[in-house]
Order: sequence, then structure tokens, then C-alpha cells
Amino acid sequence: MTGDAAGAADIAAVVVSYRSASTLDACLLRLRSARRVAQIRVVDNGSDDGTLEILQRHALADPRLRFIANPDNPGFAVACNQGAADSDSPWLAFVNPDLEVRPDSLERLRAHVLAAGGDALVGADLHGEDGMRDGAARRRDPDFGAMLRAPGAAARLDLPMDASRALQPVDAVSGALMLMPRTLFGRIGGFDEGYRLHAEDLDLCRRARAAGACIAVANDVPVLHLRGVSSRSRPLFVEWHKHRGLWRYFRKFEAARRGPVTRVAVFAAIWAHFLAKLPAMLLRR
Repeated sequence: MTGDAAGAADIAAVVVSYRSASTLDACLLRLRSARRVAQIRVVDNGSDDGTLEILQRHALADPRLRFIANPDNPGFAVACNQGAADSDSPWLAFVNPDLEVRPDSLERLRAHVLAAGGDALVGADLHGEDGMRDGAARRRDPDFGAMLRAPGAAARLDLPMDASRALQPVDAVSGALMLMPRTLFGRIGGFDEGYRLHAEDLDLCRRARAAGACIAVANDVPVLHLRGVSSRSRPLFVEWHKHRGLWRYFRKFEAARRGPVTRVAVFAAIWAHFLAKLPAMLLRR
């Protein structure tokens, strides 16, 4: 694999922003100081909160940073693919604008991929400001049949941290921070652009595993995740697409091996859950 010289800059960091002005400046400052970062690509999905002014300032200060300003919001998956296509470094890191990476975070994730054989997709030990670990950092695949049998317990996808392992194999890591070789990203065709928000990271990890790659979380690489800063401005929109994403995931990976009754039951359960959350979301608005 290219770019293995000690300290060589060979990582393209891709950031997708949407109304992320409150955290984006700090995120980009940290990425610009992160080791091995050769390129920074920010794809903005139609922000109207001052995000573009922040991007212009950083682009003028650092030639490694370029941004794409989408006139609307085509979704997270589309924007990730745009950022990846606009860069050419041999390593890709997808970084949420509400993350605060440390100077060595991406470098250490890259080292873990190499230690795992070079064909791996690796996430970090994400935690909030309160120190609580983000459950999305370590997940198993959704099992919709099990969710119907035991809705409460089976719906939880998060896995416990195995403190005995620096690199813990899992089914899926969080899309808030992923690092992988560009060759792997290209081999599986990037993100599925049929998702708008949520579940696209589960989908990407599942397809990477099917292609023979290792999926793992680096338990020794802690990264602060402020979680969902841009989502707070449109909770109804986010919840709609979260449930739509789950249905798409089910249709892609499970529907063919389930009977018609189960398929109807899963559809009903997903959208009943959305409707149950609707009154609270409308009250908050």
C-alpha cells in the first residue's frame, strides 16, 4: 500500500456539514493539526447558518482544504461520496463536524488498519462531554425478526467495550468517524446514496464485511463526539429519514429471507415507532 513512509501525509479527511457552524471551526482546526492529513474536503449541504463563511476562512488559510457547497441537502451518503471523489489520498477518513480529533487520532486508526492486514474499516472509541461512551461506536447488525419477538431488548444494537482488546472486531462502527483504505471504499462502491440520513454506516460496514474486510473499533483511540449538533434544528426531518433508512436496510439485507407476514410486520413496526415519537417532536417544535 502506498504512503507508508514514516510521517507521510496520506489521509484525506472528508467532513459533511449541515448547519454545523457551532462546532465546525473547532473540528477543522483540529483536522488541520492532525498528523498524516494530506487533504481536507468539506461538503456542505445547503447550510444557512454561517458555515460557508467558516469554510472560506479555513480554505484561504490552508491549501489542503477545499469545500463543495451543495445548493440543497442531497443527504449524508451523497456528500460523503462527493468528498471522496474530490480527493485522491490513499486513505479516507470520514469525520463528523461535531467531532474533536486529537493530533494522533487518524494516524493511530491508520496504524490499526495496517496491523489488521490493511483491508479494514476502523472506528474510534467515541465519547460525549460527560465521558459516556457512544453506543453507536460498537454495534451488531440489526435483526428485525428478533426485534419483532422482543422489541425492547433486540432493538438495541450497541455492544459492550472489550477492554482487553485494543482493536475490537464488531459488525459496524459509527459513521461519525471511519477510516479505511481508498481501495476498500472503491471496491464496495462507496456509500449507498439511497439513504438520506442514518443506517448508511450500517450498510457500508455490512458490505465491507461481505467483501472480506475487517470491521473493528479502536478502543485505545478516544475521540470526543458532541453528537447530533446539526440534527437538532430539524428533529422531524431526521426521525423521518432515520426510519426510512431502517426500512431500506431491511429491504436490502433481510427481506428476501423473510416471509410476507414478517415483511409487513417489520414495515408496520418501523412506522408505528415513528408515529409514536411524532407527538413529542411536534411539541418540541
